[in-house]
Amino acid sequence: MPDRFIYFDNINTTFPDMEVIASIERALHSQLGNPSAHIHSAGIGAARLLDNSKANVAILIGAQPESIIFTSGATEANNLAISGFMGANPDHQLGVLSIEHFSIINQARKMKLGGRKVLFVDVDQTGMADLEQLEKFVKSDPTLVSIAYANPEIGTIQPVEQIGRICRDHGATYHCDATVAASTQSIDVGKLGIDLLTLSGHNMYGPTGIGALFIGKGVNLHSLFEGGNQEHGIRPGTENVVGAVGLGKACELAKANLENWSGRLSALSSRLWQGLSETVPFIHLTGHPDRRLPGHVSFWVEHIEGESLLLLLNMKGVMAASGSACSSNLKGEDEEDLVASHVLSAVGVPTDICAGSLALTLGKYNNIEEVEYVINVMPGIVEKLLAMSPSYSDYMRKKE
Repeated sequence: MPDRFIYFDNINTTFPDMEVIASIERALHSQLGNPSAHIHSAGIGAARLLDNSKANVAILIGAQPESIIFTSGATEANNLAISGFMGANPDHQLGVLSIEHFSIINQARKMKLGGRKVLFVDVDQTGMADLEQLEKFVKSDPTLVSIAYANPEIGTIQPVEQIGRICRDHGATYHCDATVAASTQSIDVGKLGIDLLTLSGHNMYGPTGIGALFIGKGVNLHSLFEGGNQEHGIRPGTENVVGAVGLGKACELAKANLENWSGRLSALSSRLWQGLSETVPFIHLTGHPDRRLPGHVSFWVEHIEGESLLLLLNMKGVMAASGSACSSNLKGEDEEDLVASHVLSAVGVPTDICAGSLALTLGKYNNIEEVEYVINVMPGIVEKLLAMSPSYSDYMRKKE
């Protein structure tokens, strides 16, 4: 085992805050009944905790508590937002960004196969949405638009307010997956024109297995499940009270610390990219150079696989994430060939010299010493991998 433990994979999961853990422990040790059992004090106490948690979630995004429902996480919330809305609104077409999470992309593909009109909105080489293409599409028919606040693989932050304005001007409904943005970006669903919004606990120093969906006034959704009348009948089943408490506390902490976390992470990631760009050959930033998530540094190195970088970094005690085909669980049509990242393909990363990207994503527990360590070890790792790379050997021979 490596001596160090440097966790630079906060885009996939953050470690829970101690105050979140304490709130969960208090809830676990409380005598809580079923929140639907309003006839006795144990049920009333559980329902009160749910209401308080919804209030904290709502405050974070500028919403009302009654517009919040709890889910098992972002994937369920995204499925409910897309399939639930499209099921309740059969006259609507669907527009999604081409670099969305697969919980959205795969729904869009299925709907297109089922005969619904679907647009996969193009992005430029920095990952920014083609808003002219989007506006032309939403003018044609009633539309549900799903474009995330930011992309987890390349860090690009979309012009959310402009997207919301386009949707409002043409009567479209806007769903925004804010999973990776909610702990560093100020969100007001009213000002931004967002009608549906996804959140996830484990991406903002909360627990796993809990998420939330904001549902704006007048937005109709079909439930994906059969059951009782919990969560206004949209998400039936006994609520995860303890998880909701943790998510509520995480949202409360994010609201209080948003500016501090954002500024500190921006400074750390700026130093990280500066150091890597000056010392690592053949390195290319992915995503927008300026409009990107604080703490997010994503790149690819010519002639080197993202998975190989991950493995050697892990041997040095550094944990990161790769957007490479080798580290995904996606299969080709023959179930043997791994397919390339749809995000890298969409932003024009050349497949002949790029075998994957790397994302180093920092969180509130990281520090400058860890950043400097990664800057120091990365050049040696890249040099070692280049020496073993057939692609690099071919490149050097052609240069000669």
